[in-house]
Amino acid sequence: MKIGCDVDGNLNQGKFSAPMPWIGIYVTAASLACLVTMAADVIHGIRHRKLWFPCKYFSINATSLTLIAVAIKLSVDLNTAMPSRQDQLAKLSSSVLVCTVMGNSMPSLGAMENEELFMNVMAFGILVVTLIVNICIQLATGAIFVFWKEHACVMFIMLVLLIMLSFSALTVPICKHYLEHKYNKRNQLALKQSSNETGKRLVCKIREDLMKYWMMAHTSSPQFVMGRSATCTASGAICLLSSLILAEAILRTYLMPWSFKFCSGESDYKWSTTLVLVTQTVAVAVGTIAPASRWFIAINFRCAKRENATYKGEFKVEKYWIQGLVELKDCPLTLRIRNRHCRKLAHDTKNKLLDLCIGMQKGNVIMSKAIRLISIFFVSKILICCDFCKEWKKNFKCNTVFNDSSLESSQSSSSLEHLSCYVLHLEGEDALVGHMTKSNCDATDHWFQRGRRREPKHLIKLLEKSTFSQGFKGVAAFDNDKVPSLDVEEPPNCWALPVATLASIALALPNSSSCSIKGLMRGVNEGLMYINFIENHLESKDLTNIRKAATHVWLGVDLYHTWLDVDLHKLSLQGKSSKEILEELSETAKVKYEESKKSQTAINVCIRDTPSKWPLKELAANSMYRICQTILLNHRGSIDQTDERLLEVLTVMIADILAACLTNLQQVISTKCLNSTIEDREESVRLAVHILGKTEKILNILDQSIPRNLEPHQISWIDEWRLSLKREDPWAFPSSSPSESDRASPVSNDFYLSIE
Repeated sequence: MKIGCDVDGNLNQGKFSAPMPWIGIYVTAASLACLVTMAADVIHGIRHRKLWFPCKYFSINATSLTLIAVAIKLSVDLNTAMPSRQDQLAKLSSSVLVCTVMGNSMPSLGAMENEELFMNVMAFGILVVTLIVNICIQLATGAIFVFWKEHACVMFIMLVLLIMLSFSALTVPICKHYLEHKYNKRNQLALKQSSNETGKRLVCKIREDLMKYWMMAHTSSPQFVMGRSATCTASGAICLLSSLILAEAILRTYLMPWSFKFCSGESDYKWSTTLVLVTQTVAVAVGTIAPASRWFIAINFRCAKRENATYKGEFKVEKYWIQGLVELKDCPLTLRIRNRHCRKLAHDTKNKLLDLCIGMQKGNVIMSKAIRLISIFFVSKILICCDFCKEWKKNFKCNTVFNDSSLESSQSSSSLEHLSCYVLHLEGEDALVGHMTKSNCDATDHWFQRGRRREPKHLIKLLEKSTFSQGFKGVAAFDNDKVPSLDVEEPPNCWALPVATLASIALALPNSSSCSIKGLMRGVNEGLMYINFIENHLESKDLTNIRKAATHVWLGVDLYHTWLDVDLHKLSLQGKSSKEILEELSETAKVKYEESKKSQTAINVCIRDTPSKWPLKELAANSMYRICQTILLNHRGSIDQTDERLLEVLTVMIADILAACLTNLQQVISTKCLNSTIEDREESVRLAVHILGKTEKILNILDQSIPRNLEPHQISWIDEWRLSLKREDPWAFPSSSPSESDRASPVSNDFYLSIE
C-alpha cells in the first residue's frame, strides 16, 4: 500500500492503525510494572511483619508517574473507537488503577523532602485532572457509551482521593519537625538511663538500648505516621470502594450480558485491550491490599473495646493538620509591590485563600474521621463475633499453667510500660500508644534472632586464634619502623589494607594446607565485610583512597588469587622457600611502586599528593613492601621453622587486626542509630539489631578486651592502637630512626620465625 497520498490526492490512512496493538502491549507493560512493584511492597510488608505496608518499591515519583501516564493511555484516548465489552472495561480499569495508586502510595509522602513533595503532588494533580477532563469529554462525545454511572463514581472518588493526598502532604513538614524534636528529647532520656545501668553484659545492654531506639524510630517513621493518619486510613476504604466498582462492572458484564448493549466491530487496539484489562484488574486487586489493610487495622484498633468504646472528641481537628497553613498566614508576601493598596489587596487575597484551604483541610479531616466511624459501625459486629470465637477457644485451654502465665504477663506488662514512654505520637494519638507498644515490642527480637541464624562462623573461628587476651600484639607486629621507607612520607594505615595484604602473602606461601588457606580466606572475606561497615560509619581521617586500595587488592585476591596481576597461586607452586617468596613479593611491590610514581610524576611534574591520596597501586605496593620486609627483618637469623608455622603467624596477625577493629562495633551500632535522618532511622535501627544478632558471639569474645590506655576516640584508628601498644611494650615492638636500621633488635617471641 502506498504511503502518503493516493491517486486522487487524498491522505492514505490505511496504515495509521497498524501499530495500535503494539501500543496496547506498551500500556500492558507499564501496568505490569505498577503491578510488580505494588506486589513487591505487599511481600515486603508481610515479610517484615508491617501490615500497614510501607511504600518501599512503589511510591509517588517521576518514574511511577510516567508509568501511570502510560498505563492510562486507553482512558485518555479521545477518538479511537472502542466498541466491544473489553474495550469499555479497559477504559474503566485504567481510571480505577489511578484511584488504587493514590490510595496505595499515600504513605510515601512522608519519605519526601519538602520541594520533592510539592512537585510530585502537583504532577499527580495535573495527571488526575487531565484524566477526569478526558473522561468527561468521552462521556459527552459517546466514546464511552456504557458504565457511565461507574465512571461518574470513579471520577468522584478520584477527586476525593486527590484532595486527601494534597492536603495530607501539607502536614508532612510539621509532623517531621515535631517528631524530630520529640525524638531528641527521648534520646537524651535513653542515653541517661543507659549510662546509669552497670553490671550488665555488653550484648544485653546494647539490645535494651536498641529496643528503645527501635520504638522511637518506628513510631516516628514518616511513612508510618502518614500510614496511621485519619486521611490515609479513610483513603483505604475509598480505594476499596473503587475496586468493588470495577469488580461489579466486570461481573455484571459477564454474568448479565443482556443488561448491556455493546457495538459491533473491533477496536484498533484489537486483542491488546484484553491484555490491558487483565493486567490492570490484577494490579487493582493487588494494589488494594495495602490501603485496605491500613483501613482494617485502624478499624480493628478503634473497635478494640467494642461495646465499651467511646467516640467522644472523634471529630476534633488536631492542631498539626492546619498549623502549616496558619503559619503561612503570618508570613509576608515576597512580591515587590510598590503601591500600598495593591500590597494590602494581595495580602488580604492570600489570607482569604488560606482561610479557604484551612476550611477544606478541616473538612477533609472530619470527612476522613466520619468514614472511619461509619466503617466501625458496619465492621464492629463482625469483630465482636470474632472476639466471641476467641474467648470460646480460650475456655478449652488448661488452667494449670495459670500461675506461670500470670507471672510472665506481669513481667511483660512491666516491660511494655517501660517502653511506652519511648513511643512518639502526635496530638490525638494517645490511645494508640499501648497498641503500638504491644505490636512492636518483639520486633527487635525477631531481627536479632534472624541475625543470630546468620552469624559469620568462619570469622568467629578465625578470631579464636587472636591474641586479644595478650593485648592484640599482631596489630603492631605487621609493620616495623626499621623498614626503610619507599618515599619521604608514609601513608596512614586503615584496618582493611593490612588484612588484605597479609591474606595475599598467606595465599602465596608454599606447602600450606589447602584447608587452612580456604578457612583463612573465608574468615577474611567475612571480616572485611564488617571492617567496611565499621569504617563507613567512623569519622573520616582522609582514608578513602587507602580503603579503595584495600578493596582493589582483596577483589583480585578473592576472585582471581592475584595481587596487582601477580598470580599468587602460581607463585606458591614454583618450589621456592618462604623467604624467597617474601623477597620476590617485596621486590615486585617496590618495582610497581616506582613505576606508578614515575608515571604520576610525568603527569604532575611539580605536584606530589599527600601519602593518603597516592594512587591505589602505590598504596597497595607500599603496604606489601613494608609487611614483607617486616617479616624478613623480624625473623632474620633465627632457627628453621616450617611454612605452616609462618602461615600460623600470619593468621594470628590477621585475627588480631580483625579483633581490634571489631571492638568498634558497639560504637558503630550506636552511631548508626543516632546519626541517621528521620526518613532512614527505622531502617538503620533494624540493620543495627540484625548486625548485633550476627555478631553476638564476637562481642562476647571481645568484651572488656580493649586496652585501658586507649581513649574512646583512639579506638577507631589502627595507627592509634599501634602507637599505644608500642608505648606499653617498647621492647616487643622496637622503633628506631633510619640511621639505626641495620642494628639487631629484640623480637617478640610470639612472632619470632626463621624463613628459609
